[in-house]
Parts: sequence; C-alpha cells; structure tokens
Amino acid sequence: MIPKVLILKASGTNRDGDAAAAFTLAGAEPQILPLAVLRTSQIPWQSYDILVLPGGFSYADALGAGRLLALDLTAYFTDQAQAFVASGKPVIGICNGFQALIKSGILPGLPADNGPAATLTFNESGRFECRWVALRPVSTRCLWTRGLGVLECPVAHGEGRFVTRDAQTLAQLQSNDQIALVYASAAGDLAQGAYPANPNGSIMDIAGICNQAGNVLGLMPHPEDHIFPTRHPHWPRGEARGSGLTLFQNGVKFAQER
Repeated sequence: MIPKVLILKASGTNRDGDAAAAFTLAGAEPQILPLAVLRTSQIPWQSYDILVLPGGFSYADALGAGRLLALDLTAYFTDQAQAFVASGKPVIGICNGFQALIKSGILPGLPADNGPAATLTFNESGRFECRWVALRPVSTRCLWTRGLGVLECPVAHGEGRFVTRDAQTLAQLQSNDQIALVYASAAGDLAQGAYPANPNGSIMDIAGICNQAGNVLGLMPHPEDHIFPTRHPHWPRGEARGSGLTLFQNGVKFAQER
C-alpha cells in the first residue's frame, strides 16, 4: 500500500513542495491542497493516511507566526483535524506548521484551563536564524523519530523559541516522554542552551515535541531540506551525514503497517 499524504497549503506557505519531495522519496503519494479548496470541496481528511503542515510564512505570519493558520484549523477544520489526530494516523508540522499545531492546541495536547500549555516565541538572538543544526532524538514514544541517529538539517525562523506555561508543564512533558528532539552538537551532545547549537534559546534545547499518543510531531528545523547528501553544506568534504529522510520513512512505514 502506498500511503496518501495530505499537505495543507495556506497563502504564504512555501515549503509544501519540499515536504512533497521528501514523502515521494520515502515511498508515499503526496497531494498539496490549499485550505480554500478544502473548505469548499469538503474533501474528507480521513481519506488520507498522513497529514502534513509544512513550513513557510502562512498568511505572512500576520498576528504572529502560525497564528492565522491555527485559527483556520480551529474555526473551519477542528472536527477533521481532531478526528485525524485521534485516529492515530501520522501527523507532522514543520516550522510554521509546528507553530500552528502549538497555537491551535493540538500540541502538546495538554489541558489548557490555565492558558496555552506552551508556545513558540521570538528567538533569543532577536533576529531571524537561518543555519544548520544537529538534532538528537529523545522520545521513545514518537513514531517519527524511532531509530533516528543524530539528524542534521537547517532552521529558518524568527519565532522558534519553545517555552512552556510553567515548570510543572515542562515536567509533565518530560514524564509523558513528549520531548521528541533536542538541539545538540554534531557529536550528539546536548547543546545546553549554547548558541548557535541551540539557535533560538528554547528551554531544555527542545527542537520538537510529540503528543501523548506519539503520532503527532512538531519541530522547528527542516528535515525535508536534507533528503539528498548533496544538500549538506559539508558534502564536498565528504562529510554529509544525518539525513532527514529516515524521519519521513518512519511516518510512511507506520502508515503502511496500520
């Protein structure tokens, strides 16, 4: 079975093609659909096997990065999105898509009685960060990161600093095994908040989290930008490593085996 992948596209989204290329290479059949089309055609999301919220600058990041895309999800597609997540099918949000998952409450999926459990805010550097980083998988719960070694790929964001509502919420993410990926050195050691290994100042070097079921992953870096060795900046030196392709293959394999 070749899994069908639904890639959501809003005005300003510009990494949908990169995500589609990654899933094609991983053995899936991606389809990019604008949210405007989904609203009028009423295409059932459950007819797809994987859901993707790609990177970019949806709605020009008006009112905050990913905020208007999050409003779309909650105002027009809440039933479709919640049903997809609850079904256990793989869901991934990358960069702007991660921001939308956080701001819609899909991630981390904890009670929001006292306000949002977490958010992604402005980088500590106070500027847009575009650089390659190393990521170390942490969670044993997340289906996307199983069997991953140290992953190397770029970040490209101005609002990527992950923070939680309070220390209790952070402890809950730890105890739930929801911290999926952390920023690390090339050797795989924790960045320990050091810039630029941790490019945005995220608490506990958190680069990505999953929901409690492990099927929804959100991350700020762009693994779809390192699916070919020639894309690695050190490829001419013979040092291309840490491909992001395995992450997408994990999602495809899980969808095939359900």
